[in-house]
Amino acid sequence: MKRWKKGLAIALASVFVFSAIGCGSKEAGELNDGAASRAVGDHAGEIYIDDEAAALAGSFAEEDVALIQMAQAAVDATNAERAALGLSTLVVDPQLTEAAYVRAQEIVSVFSHTRPNGSDWWTVNSNVMYGENLAKNFNSAADVTAAWMASPTHRANIATADYVTIGIAIYRGTDGRLYWAQEFGY
Repeated sequence: MKRWKKGLAIALASVFVFSAIGCGSKEAGELNDGAASRAVGDHAGEIYIDDEAAALAGSFAEEDVALIQMAQAAVDATNAERAALGLSTLVVDPQLTEAAYVRAQEIVSVFSHTRPNGSDWWTVNSNVMYGENLAKNFNSAADVTAAWMASPTHRANIATADYVTIGIAIYRGTDGRLYWAQEFGY
C-alpha cells in the first residue's frame, strides 16, 4: 500500500511539472535564519540515505494534490527568477522532491537546517541534496519566492549557477501553517 501511495504521489508531481499553476492569498510568513548549502566535496566519502525518512515521504494525504500544485508554482517562480538573472532552468528531481517532503514535515517540530534527530539537513539523501531554503506560514508560491529572493542567503542558493535540479515540497502542520522546503542539487 505504501508503494502505491508513493507511486501515486510521484506520478501526480510529474503531471504538475509540466503545468503552471496560480496560487492563493498573501500572508506574512517566516524564513529561517539563513539558507544552507554544502560543496560537492563536502563529506564526499560519506553516503547518507535516511531509510526512516522514507516513511515520511510516502505519507501523502488528500490535500497533497493542492500542495503539489503550489510547489510546482514555486518551482516555476524560482525558474522565472533564475531566468531574470540569466541562469538556466532547474529541472525537478523526484529524489530531491521526496527529500523536500521529508524536510517540510521535519521543520514542523524543529524549524532549522538541523534535523530533529540532530543530524545535518542533507542527510535525508546526501547523493542529491546540496542546497536548502526553508520557510513557513507563506500561503502562495509568489510570496515565498519573493521572501527567499529578498534574503541574501536564500537568494544565493536560488542564484547558484551550478545547481541544475530542484525539489520543493509543502506540508500543512497541525497548526494550520504551511511549511516549505526547497532543495537544490548538481
